[in-house]
Amino acid sequence: MFGFANPQYLYLLLLLPAVAGLFVWGRRARAKQLKAFGRAETVEQLMPEVSRYKPWILLSIELLLLAVVVVILARPRAGAAPTSATVHGIEMMVAVDVSNSMNASSTDEPQDISRLQRAKMILEKIIDRSHNDKVGLIVFAGNAYMQMPMTGDVSSAKLFLNGISTNMVPTQGTAIGAAIEMAASGFSQSKKSQKTIIVITDGENFEDDAVGAARQAQKNGIQVNVMGVGSTHGAPIPMDDGSYLMDDSGQQPVITFLNEKVAQEIADAGSGVYVNGNASDAVETLNDTLDKLAKTDLATVSYSQHDEQFPVFAWIALLLVIVLMLVMERKNPWLEQFNFFTRNNENA
Repeated sequence: MFGFANPQYLYLLLLLPAVAGLFVWGRRARAKQLKAFGRAETVEQLMPEVSRYKPWILLSIELLLLAVVVVILARPRAGAAPTSATVHGIEMMVAVDVSNSMNASSTDEPQDISRLQRAKMILEKIIDRSHNDKVGLIVFAGNAYMQMPMTGDVSSAKLFLNGISTNMVPTQGTAIGAAIEMAASGFSQSKKSQKTIIVITDGENFEDDAVGAARQAQKNGIQVNVMGVGSTHGAPIPMDDGSYLMDDSGQQPVITFLNEKVAQEIADAGSGVYVNGNASDAVETLNDTLDKLAKTDLATVSYSQHDEQFPVFAWIALLLVIVLMLVMERKNPWLEQFNFFTRNNENA
């Protein structure tokens, strides 16, 4: 079956009659100008090397060349053969902490990038290297919510990622255990596929049995990794009006700390790794851990494989260009002895 990948370019073929029309108009204007000098037969004798037919030949070649170029742009294809490919990867659920403490600075500087922003930057890099993996997204604070079910669409994952904010979950807290349990329930039922959970959190206001949830996930063959974001020295929590969240007395700002001890315990229980998000090699360390997981067949993708035909037309275009370079508008001396278009009346 013959077709075109970009059929819209075929509309450019409408330029052919326009170019031909301009040429005819130019030839007629030239003829009128020549008549001003005298009879056409007399003027032609003054220009013996000018060919009456070469311009039309050149026009035909140029129009054919333009048509071939348009066909090349339209990408002609033939032979749509059905083809299938198997996608190899892992299943990965990412749980992102969106509690108010994630608005605090990710470093010791209060005005530095927030923990949530750093988490999103790290997560985007993780998603970029997971083009063959299936990814799901969960947000949690006091409760956990499925933000994006498991999908192989990386673009959709990034779209959901960009919409994450600390206003998504009304109940405050850090229910890491609930997030791990929800993540574990979001995987497929396949026993062959490798499954992993990545929890990105500051570990603040830890309130449920996250270690127990990670241990149960590990028993079910699911690895649990934790990436901590924030400062162990603590940082105040900024408010929308530019101030900081104050304690119950209203005298001191609330200071939130990265709880690395709890994060490490969760990772150990889930047979995963703990990574500090502020480390320069944080993403590489986590990627190395994910790369150690065996890739399994996640899906079979079917598509049609077309045989591109534009190289044939490209060679035709090159041949026409060479012909244009060789054809001259004036008469060829070796053809002057022949008279193709008038009768020889010398013997009449």
